[in-house]
Amino acid sequence: METLSNLFKIRGEMSRKAYLATVVGTFAAVFVLWSLLSYSQLVDPTFLPSPGTVGKTFWHSVLSADFWGYVGISSYRVLMGYLFTCLLAIPLGILAGTFKFAEAVLVPLTEFIRYMPATAFIPLIIVWIGLGEPAKIMVIFVGCFFQMLLMVADNARAVSNDLLQASYTLGAGKLQVLRKVLLPALLPELMNTMRLIMGWAWSYLIAAELFAASSGLGFMIIRAQRYLQTDMIFMGILVIGMLGLIIDRLFALLNKKLFPWAEGGR
Repeated sequence: METLSNLFKIRGEMSRKAYLATVVGTFAAVFVLWSLLSYSQLVDPTFLPSPGTVGKTFWHSVLSADFWGYVGISSYRVLMGYLFTCLLAIPLGILAGTFKFAEAVLVPLTEFIRYMPATAFIPLIIVWIGLGEPAKIMVIFVGCFFQMLLMVADNARAVSNDLLQASYTLGAGKLQVLRKVLLPALLPELMNTMRLIMGWAWSYLIAAELFAASSGLGFMIIRAQRYLQTDMIFMGILVIGMLGLIIDRLFALLNKKLFPWAEGGR
């Protein structure tokens, strides 16, 4: 049995059973509050549909081929934007976190751009690329790239300098230190960064599907908003949340399997 002193101790430990019970209890509390507000009609059903109504909408959608097409195309856009982000941001971030010259070139400019909202780039993206799939992928890429570069640079800087100096002392060359010491040492935190940025990628999906989209979960939500179909909006948001949660758990499991010595998500 967990004591209150243990539960509220800074960086205190918590048993797995208590942790899972807390997670389930939190979700249950949100569900109960939603049910009370909707079924009692304290909030107009137009603005807050009941869990039952959203459940029926979800069930009818699951039986529709269009719904699975929307899930597929949205997942494709997110994964492609995320893949291009990783391919460019990870090596650049490692360079920026390892070499001062690369840091001077990349970090100040990236810190400046990252405060610009990705949606502000949409008009330019349309002018440069058009209205097709590449433009939607580019919105997700722009939203994630600058954040990931800076986070990866921090991961590289967090590797102990004593570890690197010890490698030089033992006769390792610069490339050997990079490949054999720096990269393996930053991998656990890099995996956590990749996991966090995947969440960012899903959050930019709606922005990516705001313009000239005729498919996708974001398009479905925007179309439902026009007709005040709040049950469809709730369903779309919950589906995106479930997809993101599944991917997040897969990242956490992979991190735990590959790097059991590092702290990871439960």
